[in-house]
Amino acid sequence: MERVNIFAPKTLARDFTAGIVVFLVALPLCLGIALASGAPLFSGLLAGIVGGIVIGALSGSHASVSGPAAGLTAIVATQIGVLGSFEAFLLAIVVGGLIQIGLGLAKAGFLAAFFPTSVIKGLLAAIGIILILKQLPYVLGHQSFEPGPAHQEMEGDLSYNQPGHENPFLSLLELLEGEYHFGPLLIGLFSIAFLVGWDKIKVLKNSLVPSPLLVVLMGVGGTLIFNRFGGMWGVGEEQHVQVPVAESVGEFIGFLTMPDFTQLLSFAGVWAVMGAGLTIAVVASLETLLNCEAVDNLDPKKRATPANRELLAQGIGNVTCGLIGGLPVTSVVVRGSVNVGAGAQTKLSAMFHGWLLLGFVMLLPQYLNMIPLSCLAAILMVTGFKLASPKLMRQMWDEGRSQFFPFIITVIAIVMTDLLIGILIGLGVALAFILYSNYRRSINRVSEKHIGGEILRIELPNQVSFLNRPALERVLRSVPEGGHILLDATHTDYVDPDVLHLIRDFRDNVSKLQGCHVSLRGFRCDYKLEDHIQFVDFTTRELQRDLTPAKVVTLLKEGNERFRKDQRLARDWRQARETANAQFPMAVIVSCMDSRLLAETIFDLGIGDVLNICLAGNSIHGRSAIASAEYGCAISGTKLILVLGHTNSSVIRAIVEASTCTDEEIAHRWGTHFKNVVENIRPSIDTDVAQRFQELSAEEQERFIDEVSLEHTKRSIMLLMEESDTIRQLVESGKLGIAGAMYDLRDGRITFPPECTIGFELPQLPETVDHRPQQLYASPYDTVQAT
Repeated sequence: MERVNIFAPKTLARDFTAGIVVFLVALPLCLGIALASGAPLFSGLLAGIVGGIVIGALSGSHASVSGPAAGLTAIVATQIGVLGSFEAFLLAIVVGGLIQIGLGLAKAGFLAAFFPTSVIKGLLAAIGIILILKQLPYVLGHQSFEPGPAHQEMEGDLSYNQPGHENPFLSLLELLEGEYHFGPLLIGLFSIAFLVGWDKIKVLKNSLVPSPLLVVLMGVGGTLIFNRFGGMWGVGEEQHVQVPVAESVGEFIGFLTMPDFTQLLSFAGVWAVMGAGLTIAVVASLETLLNCEAVDNLDPKKRATPANRELLAQGIGNVTCGLIGGLPVTSVVVRGSVNVGAGAQTKLSAMFHGWLLLGFVMLLPQYLNMIPLSCLAAILMVTGFKLASPKLMRQMWDEGRSQFFPFIITVIAIVMTDLLIGILIGLGVALAFILYSNYRRSINRVSEKHIGGEILRIELPNQVSFLNRPALERVLRSVPEGGHILLDATHTDYVDPDVLHLIRDFRDNVSKLQGCHVSLRGFRCDYKLEDHIQFVDFTTRELQRDLTPAKVVTLLKEGNERFRKDQRLARDWRQARETANAQFPMAVIVSCMDSRLLAETIFDLGIGDVLNICLAGNSIHGRSAIASAEYGCAISGTKLILVLGHTNSSVIRAIVEASTCTDEEIAHRWGTHFKNVVENIRPSIDTDVAQRFQELSAEEQERFIDEVSLEHTKRSIMLLMEESDTIRQLVESGKLGIAGAMYDLRDGRITFPPECTIGFELPQLPETVDHRPQQLYASPYDTVQAT
């Protein structure tokens, strides 16, 4: 993570204004969550203060903001009832915090990496939808319920079902029959219009003044105006923020609550407290890791939160909350998203929000109580729309069903149940897609055409778990009678014992019943699956005897296609070992001494497959060159001589330029003996063009060089027939063929001109040969990548 100076002057102003906005949004949430949990109101405020000051200082996140967690509401309410008192529950919070500290020290934060992106985006979208549903009544000035806990629950609890079997949809239906206050209605609608319009104007959006802060100020002003009219226009006390007011510092300190340590005096009490603490630790840690990752996705600077440090900070924060009477805290998506949207630059904004909560709650609670809920609800509604925008829905749909279904099911589950249950349901759906994908696509199979025949190579993934077993078993069972399969674990670090048992059983028993052959390569020594290759991937005496010139050209063409598509056959040192005592090459390749013309590479060949004669400009006129070609044919038994030229040859260019020079000039510029090469290739050069070569354009020069290379290739083939009785007799007897080819440096393609073939007919192959690795089974869920 990049180093950030949180006290840099250019970021302080943005952080301070963002902290104000988060403070204004967090205030009603702290109160609402406390009320929905059945806990004292002040416990929610304390949790917000600790989340900002303590966790904000210790956390490594620059975007997330911590506070009382809506997802823990049901757990808090249940555990308070189980433990019998709020003070006993505070002790459980301390225990949960200590467990979180232990998780942080044990570096358990890696667990966050196992949560799919679709579930995290579903979490964000669901919270956005819940915010919209629950804030809409306040924005519209609805007044069909009594003030108190019920209306605060809609502000704070992020779950679909409310106490008394109420939910946001029923509340929306009540809008048609309830009492309306037009003052809050106009404040709410104007606030939404102002926020949306502000974001549409780039200059305003990038300014230091956050629009939510202006909305709050205008809301207070609007309240003062509408209250003058009274009646349906007035903004009642129940439609304002309600902060407990302390008359003195002593009374404020009196709001603090100590945990009940007497619970530790009995076995039943210890058991109950430890169980509640473990529940809080697990759920709070899970929510924190998910929420941090979600907020990191919103951060424009894409800074990553150090997970282990975050667990440690959250643990210390929860211990602090438990000791002074606060609710359990986690990283909270709503606060974090508002923080990012308000332009926060560093974690100082979270700390500012905590200090503001403390200062205003201690010193100015009466002024906070002037803020109308409708303008705060408008801020949350706009934030919710950003989290659950139609653009996000379209994006997830475009990414395929394997991403969209876990996403949308997570959204629905969270809205219809609660945060934790919804996440677990979403994870279950995502896991089902992953299992299905592993079953269908976790194994790559590659059909390879070796010199000895066709081999089905199975590329095992880096980690082979029990999830891969069904797919691998289907592959093994599909090998036909007489087929040959290679299980390649060259790039595999781990293989599950169940999979090892499957492989051993197939090798020792099933393959014999199916009548197929099994080769193994690359397994670790401790797996007791030694390398065992039963196919031939180099030229042997028997294979060489059965080859024909046309078959050799076919193998060369297929190898060049693999090279061009970067799908070369997997080879190892076994070829060097097996050919150490004898070689049975299939061809002699006469090529230019060019660093870009490596025959084994561009034809995808192995050790022992061909003999190479490399000469400057492919000048084969010398006795040594012809003698080498004769040795390869007559003694080594090759079935083809291939004269291989190439495009844009730097040697041919030098020869063309030297063809119009004297011997002295050639010796001075290119070397004493270079004139011999020039004389050998001069008959292939059009003298008239060579005289004005420097006057040609670069494109014309390159074209002329390629023409000389091709013409020289033709002449070299005829020269071999004329100068060597041995080669001519082998060609006439049908034991040898000669071919010419041109290699294009630009795209790697090798062409075989028909006019450059002697002694056999050039085989006809498709223009493009597809050697891509084939997936065993096509999956409709094509956005999930194979493991």
